[in-house]
Amino acid sequence: MSLLDTLIQHLPEVRGPKQKRLPFKEKLKWTLITLVIFFVMGLIPLFGLGENALQQFEFLSIILGASFGSIISLGIGPIVTASIVLQLLTGTGMLNLDMTSTEGKQRFQGLQKILAIFFIIFEGGIYVMMGGLAPAPALAGMPVYFQLQMILIFQLILGGIVIMFLDEVVSKWGFGSGISLFIAAGVAQQIFIRAFNFLPSPTNPEIAAGAIPALFQSLAIGDITTAGLQLAALVSTVLVFVICVYGQAMKVEIPLSFGKVRGYGMRWPLNFFYTSNIPVILVAALMANIQLVASLLDRWGHPWLGTFSGNSPISGLVYWVNSPDLVQNIIKGSFSISMLGQALIYVSLFIVGSIIFSIFWMQTANMDARSQAKQILSSGLQIPGFRRDERVLEKILSRYIWPLTIVGGASVGLLAALADLTGALSRGTGILLAVMIIYKLYEEIAKQHMMDMHPAMRKFME
Repeated sequence: MSLLDTLIQHLPEVRGPKQKRLPFKEKLKWTLITLVIFFVMGLIPLFGLGENALQQFEFLSIILGASFGSIISLGIGPIVTASIVLQLLTGTGMLNLDMTSTEGKQRFQGLQKILAIFFIIFEGGIYVMMGGLAPAPALAGMPVYFQLQMILIFQLILGGIVIMFLDEVVSKWGFGSGISLFIAAGVAQQIFIRAFNFLPSPTNPEIAAGAIPALFQSLAIGDITTAGLQLAALVSTVLVFVICVYGQAMKVEIPLSFGKVRGYGMRWPLNFFYTSNIPVILVAALMANIQLVASLLDRWGHPWLGTFSGNSPISGLVYWVNSPDLVQNIIKGSFSISMLGQALIYVSLFIVGSIIFSIFWMQTANMDARSQAKQILSSGLQIPGFRRDERVLEKILSRYIWPLTIVGGASVGLLAALADLTGALSRGTGILLAVMIIYKLYEEIAKQHMMDMHPAMRKFME
């Protein structure tokens, strides 16, 4: 590990602040600067790009915080992949790192950065060489085609490294993490554009593309069908937001006390969405990858997973893992029994998959009862009225953690699937991600703002 440690020490990094606690305005400034840079980079097209086969996978770009066809086409994908791989290796014991020590945390961060750089190079090459982001097909076979491929890969690597450093800037100088911020920004941008876009719709130039202006325009000309579609999309989006915020606030609080200090205690919160949105991200990414592979196979003349008509699947496995817009078809009068079966299979896959991935993540990310019991006891805490024994604490925590893992995973999967079926302004997974990220960001900002208050005002607010 000496060579690896030497490499970690010489990796470039963003210098952290010298003061222990940054003021609220300073954190807010760097968060906004990073957001502006992220949005500007999303508007810079790749030089030499002729064919953007990834454009149809808009949903996948939201999860990755990417903008396919721009310099940030990789988004946070390499960073997230590196983090997941390291967490799995550490959680399963294949990689022995002491995360309680400063050296262990620094080594973990260094390994994560090395893996992120590897995945940036690897994914950049895959995107270009597999034809996802490729030069103009008319240049195929010419020497300039290979040169343009190398230029595209270089731009993708450059954009990926910039995103990696922007993530460090937010983590050290701003609120939350860059990964969460970029996902929330992408979802918020998509919802804002789909809600307020006043430009004409490509399918109906007489109506605006945004849901809100289209709603008023369609009512003005007496187009009840279009008005119903836009109203259903708005109501569905608001309803998913409300349910998600309500579920995010639900939690089980276990009373704990300090064993050596009498009269003092705290509550250990276990959220209803115990494994957060990780399960639904993995299920959605799996379905998106199935669609991506099926699309490539169909294009190559091997429709083993199904066939497509344009960008829409019409048969095979890929058809049954695709979400039909039930509300839109009901309003248009084109609803059929096969759509209901397709919707039931889609919801079932999301629920079952979310439960499986929720259990998997709970056991590998040190969120199981045994790991939580060790963490509580190492903090000097215990449950009042019970012996200070890890086995006793583990048994008590298991009564809550397993039901929360299963029911929470099923609920978040059901919520994401219903949002997709009802035609919300963004995909269900994207809305869930945005709400959970913004909710945690709000709590952090509120806490930081309260710490910067005058002590008398802070005491009053508490």
